Amino acid sequence: MIQTPYLLFLGDAHDPLAAKVAQGIKDWRPEYALGQFRLEGCQADLGLPDMSIEEAVAAGVKTLVIGVANRGGVIAPSWIAVLKEALAAGLDIASGLHNLLSDEGELVAAAQMHGRTLHDVRIPTVAYPIANGEKRQGKRCLAVGTDCSVGKMYTAIAMEREMVARGMKATFRATGQTGILITGGGVPLDAVIADFMAGAVEYLTPDNDPDHWDLIEGQGSLYHASYSGVTMALIHGGQPDALILCHEPTRTHMRGLPGYGLPSLEDLRDLSLQLAQVVNADCKVVGISVNTAKLSDADAEAYLAEVEARMGLPAVDPYRQGAGRLVDALAAV
Repeated sequence: MIQTPYLLFLGDAHDPLAAKVAQGIKDWRPEYALGQFRLEGCQADLGLPDMSIEEAVAAGVKTLVIGVANRGGVIAPSWIAVLKEALAAGLDIASGLHNLLSDEGELVAAAQMHGRTLHDVRIPTVAYPIANGEKRQGKRCLAVGTDCSVGKMYTAIAMEREMVARGMKATFRATGQTGILITGGGVPLDAVIADFMAGAVEYLTPDNDPDHWDLIEGQGSLYHASYSGVTMALIHGGQPDALILCHEPTRTHMRGLPGYGLPSLEDLRDLSLQLAQVVNADCKVVGISVNTAKLSDADAEAYLAEVEARMGLPAVDPYRQGAGRLVDALAAV
């Protein structure tokens, strides 16, 4: 188990979105997030106290969490000295990067010297099966996006909280590093061998009560040239009964791909539904989640109203406004 509370390491994140792992922990497990550590030039700020390693230890921090999700998931050479300092001060380190802590010789040696633990949460711990496509009991909802990092995880967590508060049977199913660090479990899907990805999603969302909903954390985007494969595995392995479309309206191009624009919500609806109905002919698109964090209250209200009128589906920002209307739509499925 990863010991809490955390010091969230933002490194030299080049923009706020690069620190999305730390932001997710801060937003959904604020009791874990005691402070942040930023290197010179860091362009992200969670609004948490900036702490040195010494200050974090004095405040009761147990684990330094690498809260950066950079392209390729690499541990930068400029981070090593700070990570070694944290281990020497008595902190464990947790990371969800593709570049494993256990592959960094200096960190392994420092952890052994100081009796500390390195937690790599992006290592699959189960021998996942190949998907069989067989229908499972229970219900499943998947968030799909026009791009990466548009709010798919936030949508699923917000819906789970609303459903549990109503006494409905619901479970958030984490499929990425941030969700796993928030909930303590899940499948690091983009680290699973490709042939087993859809099977891992079947494993994550097994037979359940007929009225139980799995809220599956979405990943990537069908339209993203780098990360579409993980989205396909979620769609076919998840066999969703319902889809929520997720969008960030201020994006001018795909995350990390300046030459690619975002699809329309209509395009996302049509393609996602076509692919989902390969494994579940009854799948429906039931709502739209819009990340309006960069819009004013007035602009957000106007944008949501326009999308709802155009698409004929409830359009909300579940983090800003609550997920009630999305849950209402799901309950009607």
